[in-house]
Amino acid sequence: MMESTFSDLHRLRYGTAADAASAALPVNERLGGIIGRRTIRQFEERPIPDELMTQLLAAAQSGPTKSDLQQYSIIIVDDPDRRKAIADWIETMPFIMSASAFLVFCGDIRRNRKLCQADGRPHDNDNLDSFFNATVDGSVAMQSFILGAEGAGLCCVPVSYIRNHGPKMAELLSIPEGVFPIAGVAVGYPVWEGKPSIRLPQDVVVHRNSYDDSAMSALVADYDARRHEIDPNDAAKQRNVNVYGVSDVCPWSEQISRQLSLPERPYFRQFIEAQGFSLK
Repeated sequence: MMESTFSDLHRLRYGTAADAASAALPVNERLGGIIGRRTIRQFEERPIPDELMTQLLAAAQSGPTKSDLQQYSIIIVDDPDRRKAIADWIETMPFIMSASAFLVFCGDIRRNRKLCQADGRPHDNDNLDSFFNATVDGSVAMQSFILGAEGAGLCCVPVSYIRNHGPKMAELLSIPEGVFPIAGVAVGYPVWEGKPSIRLPQDVVVHRNSYDDSAMSALVADYDARRHEIDPNDAAKQRNVNVYGVSDVCPWSEQISRQLSLPERPYFRQFIEAQGFSLK
């Protein structure tokens, strides 16, 4: 059920009451859909019509892009053997196979390199900034796709884990030099209404005029307690239990430190450089 007031939406998103002025302001359907977004990883066995996918891809391409460079590509993985290979590599995400569709959003400077070559000009921007711009372009396109899909009654699960298998993804999907996978998106029709993820308070994330995290520790401690009460991290959710064991109480901040205390994708830079990017 979609909540209709900002007060309801705020309590679900943050676990706290909204201030009176914000609560009194009406929420339009688009904004309410974004704030009320829920996490759903279970899908009906139901295909997405081609004509709807065409519309969703148009939504993806309608997001803003740096200098109109459009430095991204989208790979629809509809071959069942290829999709199964990705699911088998990841193992913990069976929804990759059960979703109606699986797409891979890529950063792409290859297209514009070829355009420069065709015009007899050098592509003199093979650097860290180009990698960053292509990542942002692809991420914005992915979010635009997600907004369109969820507005059409679908649900989406971004999958950053595909970057753990960059070289294998590149081989499987024939991803050439100048292109790299940012994230996958599993998309389909939901089988339940899902639940919202409780976010950090705005006082932690939003800064005015200058960065100030002097109150962060206290605010995060309050958030930890509130989130644990509403949606605790049980043993199945806790990160790296093989190293740190299972905590009776594992708040959000401990989850973060558990995850970030061990290296992830240490070879990623090597893969990106092998794809023809200079990260200088």
